[in-house]
Amino acid sequence: MTNRILSCDWGTSAFRLRLVNAENALVLNEVKGQQGIAAVYNKWIESNQPESKRVAFYSNIFQSVLDGYFKEDIKDVPIIISGMASSTIGMKELAYSELPFDLASMNLNIESIKATEDFGHEILLVSGLRTKNDVMRGEETMLLGLDIDKDEEALVIFPGTHSKHVVVKRNTAVEFKSYMTGEMFDLLASKSILSKSVAKNSSEHENIFIEGVKEGQKNNLLNGSFHVRTNQLFKRYDAEENYLFLSGLVIGHELKEVLSGDKDIYLVCSGDLVEKYTAALKTLNPAISVKHYNADEALVKAHCKLSQIIHQ
Repeated sequence: MTNRILSCDWGTSAFRLRLVNAENALVLNEVKGQQGIAAVYNKWIESNQPESKRVAFYSNIFQSVLDGYFKEDIKDVPIIISGMASSTIGMKELAYSELPFDLASMNLNIESIKATEDFGHEILLVSGLRTKNDVMRGEETMLLGLDIDKDEEALVIFPGTHSKHVVVKRNTAVEFKSYMTGEMFDLLASKSILSKSVAKNSSEHENIFIEGVKEGQKNNLLNGSFHVRTNQLFKRYDAEENYLFLSGLVIGHELKEVLSGDKDIYLVCSGDLVEKYTAALKTLNPAISVKHYNADEALVKAHCKLSQIIHQ
């Protein structure tokens, strides 16, 4: 196995690149930027180049990041890319792998793009997973970085713009669903009539957030969301408190199905989502077992595992 890799999570709106010691998953250097796939794709369309030049175009964008942020010698260090880089707007579209997904065999659709004279890094491009009705790109790679017991039945939750709930049995992902939680919150808070009833709030009002969770669990979302409006009209909550209520509402609605299962919960995320989802899960079921994994660490660990493919 190669000693160092460049681990890249190339999402729709963000770009995260880390130089990593593949033997122990130690991050040696990293950069986070706004060169998301969507922005790069727009530049690609504007360039009006033939499709045969697409990989080279994206590689040039990649090279500009390497030149600007990595001063150490990284010549010939291979790059592992997961996320939206393998989508229709990415550097090269790869078909989704289908369930079941065996975590031990890492049976994802992965393509090697050889180094060239202009771009001296081999690329391992990792595709996503699909069911009949759902897709994911990125979360399937993080799954490889989790330490789930081979005999355990677990529900792995990836909170976010489009949250994912993945059922894992005997070290195999057998089912998943997507929830438009983050996007729904943003639309309601910024584009609907509720935008006049909420104001962004980072203060501590966990009790109000929990009230939103309970409302989301027991009520229809379309009716419950209107209560954000009446909370203001009846002076129950001010705009900042309502912001937390709405956050709890959509998260509680997402998690209401979790009550029907008895699986261990793996929560894969970072930042304030850890506290919010943990509090919501414990509210819905105080006896539930919740194990938290940092999403960035899971991704890096997974890329280190995938680096074994390079010299096979």
